Amino acid sequence: MSFERKKLGASGEDAALEYLLKKHYVLVTRNLRLPCGEIDILMQDGKTLVIVEVKTKSNFLYGLPQEEVDWHKQYKLRQLARALSQKFPDHDIRIDVIGIDESTNTVEHFVNAVEEM
Repeated sequence: MSFERKKLGASGEDAALEYLLKKHYVLVTRNLRLPCGEIDILMQDGKTLVIVEVKTKSNFLYGLPQEEVDWHKQYKLRQLARALSQKFPDHDIRIDVIGIDESTNTVEHFVNAVEEM
C-alpha cells in the first residue's frame, strides 16, 4: 500500500472517529488486530460494541467509498464480529460502515450495515 493511500485512510479514520464522538459513541480502540483481521475503529454505543469499517475516497471516479465493502469484505467483517463476540460474550456486536468523501468532507454513516449471518 502506498504512503498516500495510508495517509488517506488514516485521515478518513480520524474524520470518522470525530463524527462518532460527536454522536456520543465511546472509543474502545483503533486498529484492533485479531487473528482473522483488523478492526478500523471499535466503539461502544450504549451496551453495544460497534465494529466500524471506514472507507475513504478522494474522488468518485470509481464509485462511492461504501461500495468498497463488497461481499468478501463483509465476510471478513462477520468473522471479526464472531471473534469479538467470543472475547466479549456479554455485549451485543454491530457492524457499521462509514464512507468518507475527502473532496467534499462528507461523512455517510450506515448503521448495522453488515448483518451477522
